[in-house]
Amino acid sequence: MSLFKERQYVRIRVDREADDSLWMKCKACGELVFKRRVRENNNVCPSCGEYFFLTAEERIQSLVDPGSFENLTEAIVTDDPLGFVDSQPYGDRLREAQEKTSLLDAIVIGRAAIQGIPTVLAVMDFRFIGGSMGSVMGEHLCRAMEAAAAERRAFVLLSSSGGARIQEGMFSLLQMAKTVTVRRRLAEARVPFISVMTYPTSGGVQASIASLGDVLIAEKGALIGFAGRRVIQQTISEELPQHFQTEGFALERGQIDRVVRREDLRDELALVLGFFVEAR
Repeated sequence: MSLFKERQYVRIRVDREADDSLWMKCKACGELVFKRRVRENNNVCPSCGEYFFLTAEERIQSLVDPGSFENLTEAIVTDDPLGFVDSQPYGDRLREAQEKTSLLDAIVIGRAAIQGIPTVLAVMDFRFIGGSMGSVMGEHLCRAMEAAAAERRAFVLLSSSGGARIQEGMFSLLQMAKTVTVRRRLAEARVPFISVMTYPTSGGVQASIASLGDVLIAEKGALIGFAGRRVIQQTISEELPQHFQTEGFALERGQIDRVVRREDLRDELALVLGFFVEAR
């Protein structure tokens, strides 16, 4: 898991429900901060600016116009084609993730408006088995893109994923080809695709659908790359730059178009989407 320990995000639970503690300690600066202030600040530490993970629900609420989100996520489940067992059976791992997150899988899709502009959103949630892409996520991504193409709504993808879901083996890897194929329908319909990469966007997700947006945006602090730093370093037997796989590294090398702070992301999306609307 060394891939996820080198960047700025801090994994900490900030519940929307009332709990026993009104305060939390930022693991970056060590300051005690009021939980409500953190939530109101887009889950960014008000003391040092450190980013905390956002759930799919929190991402959606921070970006779309109030009351505009229509959930299109369906009750699709995998039938565990490999009968995969590691420290526990895959079926048990799925049920555990579903109970923990109240999600069916690692993605939520739906229609919404961003500053009045109609969109279809697909938002990954890293809490659900590392946001990994299996057959259920692949199917939902395809359905979201098909809906966007049919309704001529812009498609916005927010990625937070460790890559392919190992428990589904080749069935997971096939989702790379499947989503890339369906992505073509957006181009044929002349519908814009905005891809937003957050921490982390890696593995099969980064190598396929997340990198195929018409505009590629990285949230400040994003990790962007295919394999882990240690794996690459051992494979090529060379030292890698300190800022390797950061959003700045990706921007310098033309892998993305720009880096945006979380608090500015909604306005940035509206600006980009507005440009496409005017250009039609």
